[in-house]
Amino acid sequence: MYADDETVRRILQDSGDTWAVVGLSSNRSRAAYGVAEVLQRFGKRVVPVHPKAEPVHGEQGYASLADVPFPVDVVDVFVNSESAGPVADQAVAAGAKAVWFQLGVIDEEAFARTRAAGLDMVMDRCPAIEIPRLGHRP
Repeated sequence: MYADDETVRRILQDSGDTWAVVGLSSNRSRAAYGVAEVLQRFGKRVVPVHPKAEPVHGEQGYASLADVPFPVDVVDVFVNSESAGPVADQAVAAGAKAVWFQLGVIDEEAFARTRAAGLDMVMDRCPAIEIPRLGHRP
């Protein structure tokens, strides 16, 4: 496991409510779309970050984390493992409090760098699964 329940709970409850979802587009068949809906249902502001920079779930999209003109609390990463490390580094540079790599997204070096920078991090887990498992309610 790449995070204990305490870290998961801290990210979900205490890290803040603005989540940049990297890889979120208007494609309804992608996992990011459904997970972003769940996050919104549980009170999170979801900021789409995708090269298309299109609006999703009523929020303006941005092409990169660096383009988001306001602070984000958590960066939720839906890109492949090979691309995830640079996103984690961008999250650190952007001043995020936490990084969340989705199911199947694993980069142990990025995990170590992100934790060493003082951020909470979860890897290879999904908040849409963790929220109800830990008893959170909308």
